[in-house]
Amino acid sequence: MSESLHIVCPHCHVTNRVASERLSAPPGTVQMDCGRCHRPLFAGEPAVLDEGSFVRHVERSHIPVVVDFWAPWCGPCRTMAPAFAQAARTLEPSVRLAKLDTEAHPAIGARHAIRSIPTMVMFRQGREVARISGALGAADIARWVRTAGGA
Repeated sequence: MSESLHIVCPHCHVTNRVASERLSAPPGTVQMDCGRCHRPLFAGEPAVLDEGSFVRHVERSHIPVVVDFWAPWCGPCRTMAPAFAQAARTLEPSVRLAKLDTEAHPAIGARHAIRSIPTMVMFRQGREVARISGALGAADIARWVRTAGGA
């Protein structure tokens, strides 16, 4: 009997149950859709989070969640955005990549002691397990995630 994992939809932020072996299938071979909104659970792009969805993704997801804490005025953040999106395509479905605008949601940045941006934080079942600051390329992001135990 396969283990059932909780995966939070990047679109409607509802928690879905997914058989664990479906996550290990080769990319593009298995389509997993949300039971509520019927959109793909893995779209190959970072989820955009706000205060409510941040809590749902970080605390309810059974896969690691890597959050890019950024702001629209930050040049390095804007430079890293395409690389972060490319890393999402590489790392899904074993890891969820997400973005949180610290200017729009400063309380979350303060709660997690974000002192510089961009900062990426990996969460596993609600707890921070790794952190890195500074803009990285897609290969470096993927390497950091794998080294930190995310994939």
